[in-house]
Amino acid sequence: MAKKLRVGILFGGRSGEHEVSLRSAASILDAIDRKKYDVVPIGINKQGKWLNGPDAQNLLGGETVKQLAATAETGLSIHAAAAGTETSKLDVVFPVLHGTFGEDGTIQGLFELADVAYVGSGVLGSAAGMDKDAMKRMFAASKLPMVKHVTLLRSEWAASKRKCTTQIEAALKYPLFVKPANLGSSVGISKVHDRSELPKAMDEAARFDRKIVIEQGVGGKRGKARELEVAVLGNDTPEASVVGEIVPDREFYDYASKYDATSTSEPQIPAKITKAEAKQIREMAIRAFKACDCSGLARVDFLMDPPSATGKPAKIYLNEINTMPGFTSISMYPKLWEATGVSYRELIDRLITLGIERHDERKQTNFSIEATAQK
Repeated sequence: MAKKLRVGILFGGRSGEHEVSLRSAASILDAIDRKKYDVVPIGINKQGKWLNGPDAQNLLGGETVKQLAATAETGLSIHAAAAGTETSKLDVVFPVLHGTFGEDGTIQGLFELADVAYVGSGVLGSAAGMDKDAMKRMFAASKLPMVKHVTLLRSEWAASKRKCTTQIEAALKYPLFVKPANLGSSVGISKVHDRSELPKAMDEAARFDRKIVIEQGVGGKRGKARELEVAVLGNDTPEASVVGEIVPDREFYDYASKYDATSTSEPQIPAKITKAEAKQIREMAIRAFKACDCSGLARVDFLMDPPSATGKPAKIYLNEINTMPGFTSISMYPKLWEATGVSYRELIDRLITLGIERHDERKQTNFSIEATAQK
């Protein structure tokens, strides 16, 4: 019988998406094949404390604690994994961390230092995928179509709100979307219809990051943009899923639309678009994935002009890339792959395999002159 791979499922974290991470991890822990994997839950609470064994399970709460009770582990950490002892070594880590301190390259740097295989993008891809300003610069270098935008620093806004407002209005037209550069799940994002709403939106975004991205709304006053999403899977030769669409129950797909139990937002998979539009979007998704040097997985989001009365083709804009998207069984990323023919459990398997393959490929790189000379 083949030896089980020891997989660490890392969840929680200090970001505003802590609860989303818990939901994603609970779904993975419930679905992962226990015949193939020895599963080790590792939690990080909101204060940044690392938890293992029963403490990690308690962080998840609910029925997941009961499900994991039979596989409770003794004290474990990434540091212990790096030590390589027989009782602690992990074969791969699945960091189900969303947002700051998990999806932004910080935890990936720790894995690299510890020489531990992990699921998802590396330091550069994760950092670029989290920072909407840096991301847009990489998209621009790859000549990918985006909406007009302006990036301002929190310190610039604090120093002169009038000057910043003038700069924004000189470059963009209302309505606008104001976002913290480094966050996900629509936390801190506001739609701004006119100048009177701008200060509150800027202050809200400034709570979450030092960089604020202001984007011109697609569709303008003609109507809401269509919100389209594609799931990407792979390393050097990534594949794209079918295209899905989110029909939000409010002005845009905000945090409440995504996670509030009363939300009536609906996904449409596949999206009701032409074959040519679907082909274009899927190709753009792969280009965006490669532009940010991503690996493993990502969800790529697009905006499309609302239908035109003249019948002109709708413009499609690349919005952003998410390198560790929501991963519950009903999240868009798994649902898009399910519609493409990859089940939730199979998706977990493929991601673990891709993480190990990426780690093995990295071993081909020499990191010292001495090692090269000895060869």
